[in-house]
Amino acid sequence: MTLINSIADMHKEITEYRRAMHENPQTAYEETFASDLVAEKLKEWGISFERGIAETGIVATIEGQKTDSGKSIGLRADMDALDLIEQSGQDWVSKNPGKMHGCGHDGHTAMLLGAAKYLSETRNFNGTVQLIFQPGEEGAGGAIRMIKEGLFERFPMDQVYGMHNWPLLPKGTIGMCPGPMMAASDEIHIFITGKGGHAALPHATIDPAIVCAHIITALQTIVSRNVDPIDQAVISVTNVNIGSGASNVITDTGSMIGSVRSFKPETRDFLEKRIGEIVIKTAEMFGACAECEYVRGYDPTINTVEETLMCANVARQLDGADNVLPNIEPCMGAEDFGAMLQERPGCYIWMGQGEDDDDSPHSQVCHSPFYDFNDGIIPMGVEYWVKLVETALPLEK
Repeated sequence: MTLINSIADMHKEITEYRRAMHENPQTAYEETFASDLVAEKLKEWGISFERGIAETGIVATIEGQKTDSGKSIGLRADMDALDLIEQSGQDWVSKNPGKMHGCGHDGHTAMLLGAAKYLSETRNFNGTVQLIFQPGEEGAGGAIRMIKEGLFERFPMDQVYGMHNWPLLPKGTIGMCPGPMMAASDEIHIFITGKGGHAALPHATIDPAIVCAHIITALQTIVSRNVDPIDQAVISVTNVNIGSGASNVITDTGSMIGSVRSFKPETRDFLEKRIGEIVIKTAEMFGACAECEYVRGYDPTINTVEETLMCANVARQLDGADNVLPNIEPCMGAEDFGAMLQERPGCYIWMGQGEDDDDSPHSQVCHSPFYDFNDGIIPMGVEYWVKLVETALPLEK
């Protein structure tokens, strides 16, 4: 891998910013430490920016040596941490009890900050780059909120790009795929009303426990029997609440919640419809009543073909063809960057950070208390952003 000298030279500096953010993690819309650090550095480097988008969000704007192409692209990094007690054992462990950068957003922010510094000094492109420092990715819909607050109207972008560190890939590899990369994430909330009574007289009751058990079993037939085997979906009932705590009481009501994941919009629509049908009809079969609330969460992260091919070529230039996985298997995890890709074409990639040592903090899955972002991938992440900008907005044709 060949690194641009000045990017390699800034490795230590960007690592220091990353570790400072790691020590001071904050969750959705409270990311003042990261936001202040970003703003301080952007100001120091003479980069124009606006704050207060989705509370703590920042968008910085860098113009190239030329702008007569009329083109503009966006690069996005998330800034928020998790409600998690850190056990990574690193010297830069969290100073905020119960808060932890357990998903590497500190690294994402640091790498985009490094790209901002380099691009502002070289401006070796024709067009405009919008750098999106986003709050609230972890379940709080920060991308959605930035869009609602006029992200794409206030900061025009023809395309938008994102990345995430990936402990399941070896350090030095990059993965992406055209089409769905990560899944839509929805919730189901099911409420059952039966008829309570004495456990010794079950014939005089309509037992919500029996109804819930049959619903859980029936829901598992949707993916196995109603969804095309080539497609992918997940329905997981994760919480069941029934009973009074007494062994001899059958209660009137029960409730369940669960997670639904899918890639294709049409599959998502079908799942919502079919889950509702099964819940209602199964309850009716036992003489009970049921309600099913389907709550849509993050959209699937769907990469557009042309932009993904470009990103794969960029990755090959800096990482070598053998280290690029252009058709990697997608993941059922969710990412709110999908909302941005609903608005603009673009591509989301995974940058490997795993080490040969399975016990390394860099090899632990995201959201593990033992996880830590791998600072060794910072130069590659910065250079990826730089090469992407220079490729998407070439100074000379």
